[in-house]
Amino acid sequence: MGFLDALLGRRRAARPDLDQLFGLPSAAVTLQAAAGFLPTGTGSVCFAAVEGGAFAQVQQQVRELLDADTARGGAPVEASRDSYGYSWLLARHSPDDLPSLVNDLHAVNSELEANGFGPQLLCSLVGFRDAEGRALALVYLFKRGTFYPFAPVTGGGEKRDSALELQVKAMIGDDLRIEPDLSRWFPVWGAPGL
Repeated sequence: MGFLDALLGRRRAARPDLDQLFGLPSAAVTLQAAAGFLPTGTGSVCFAAVEGGAFAQVQQQVRELLDADTARGGAPVEASRDSYGYSWLLARHSPDDLPSLVNDLHAVNSELEANGFGPQLLCSLVGFRDAEGRALALVYLFKRGTFYPFAPVTGGGEKRDSALELQVKAMIGDDLRIEPDLSRWFPVWGAPGL
């Protein structure tokens, strides 16, 4: 960062750091203690699909990697495409085994990045619910290396609970690197795992 950037208050964007995903179990403990949100055991990775044999081969390798985890208590990975054309891979584990779910999400992101498809990675998320049935996702933005909470209103169509999102931001700020630019807290309507 240069002198002028410092003087004008500009900061460089955080770089992708997949190891940030390993902070999710700690954030989950904080969420449970502070707000009663428990992991659902589901998490997903979103990426822009690319045409071509190389990408199809890497995507197959990722699916095989996650499907191999079935023998250790996970469920087979589910692939889907949303209405915007983005691809999602959904992993499932027991709700009390968040570390294994995080390992799977890290493995998917790492495999895609290692094979040159990092620019296609958009986000990863882990789902939570509270006793009232409210949904919450902690979303990791790959290109920014940061997290943000996303809380859709249950049965409210495409409405989000912004107050809850800000409360969660304050709760987990010591556990995860939070995205400071609220305009980057994109809604992930209908995301698998939410």
